Amino acid sequence: MGQLVVVNFVSLDGVMQSVLSADEDRDGGFDQGGWVLPYVDEVVERFMSEATAGAGALLLGRRTYEIFAATWPYADLDDPAVAAMNAMPKYVASRTLKDLSWANSTLLGADPVEEIRRIKAASGSETVVLGSGGLLGSLIEYDLVDEYRLLVFPLLLGSGKRLFADGRSPRRLTLTATRPTPSGVLINTYRRSTEG
Repeated sequence: MGQLVVVNFVSLDGVMQSVLSADEDRDGGFDQGGWVLPYVDEVVERFMSEATAGAGALLLGRRTYEIFAATWPYADLDDPAVAAMNAMPKYVASRTLKDLSWANSTLLGADPVEEIRRIKAASGSETVVLGSGGLLGSLIEYDLVDEYRLLVFPLLLGSGKRLFADGRSPRRLTLTATRPTPSGVLINTYRRSTEG
């Protein structure tokens, strides 16, 4: 059975909105976009490259898919992470998209939760979720996430969309690895806890 792995950037106060650019996601008047860039060092870059290249598939929400589809097909294919991302299967959860232009992309149907369960059951590898805040809410609600690899950035944003929003039922996690980077980012890996 495959594993569903969330790999995401979060601020110390849990914000995951508009990480790479000011115009990525301005919902709610968020004006702090691009906040990860001052902290991206070679350890962060290497970790993200390995997480991407090592995935068997990607699972993306609509907004993240559109951003990636406008960028990754045109990036340097000599980079192993770029080549892997373009070649691997990509599953997209969206109620509004009809056509997917990025190679190897599949639109999930009317019951994405059941389709994700089917993908996990049929896979022998990791399906990685990047970004995709709206989709993550459903994945967390239905307890579909096997592992979180969170890059925690040393800043407080005060407002913005949070990875773990209010109203989620409690989950116990076990910290299995942590690694600091030169810029102060903590790369933490959490798995579902086997304790009750």
